[in-house]
Amino acid sequence: MYYLGVFLILFNLFGFASMGYDKFKARHGGYRVREAYLLGMAFFGAAPGCYLGMRVFHHKTQHGAFKYGLPLLVFWNLGAALVLHYVISVNW
Repeated sequence: MYYLGVFLILFNLFGFASMGYDKFKARHGGYRVREAYLLGMAFFGAAPGCYLGMRVFHHKTQHGAFKYGLPLLVFWNLGAALVLHYVISVNW
């Protein structure tokens, strides 16, 4: 259980940093982070970090997939984390 929590914290920090990096690249040119990559990270556990990055860096706030999708994915991530917590704590 401890390792799952550490993983989720690090993965969310990475999601937050990815949003900041993409915003930096949007302003200064260069290769950008793909939207599918950002949404994929959010789906698999980094939605809170990506959502926070979207708000802090004011990045992708007008894209419907991010504006409406990330808040839904935050709830998805929280629900999945609760289910994993329950399954791990009951079976271990």
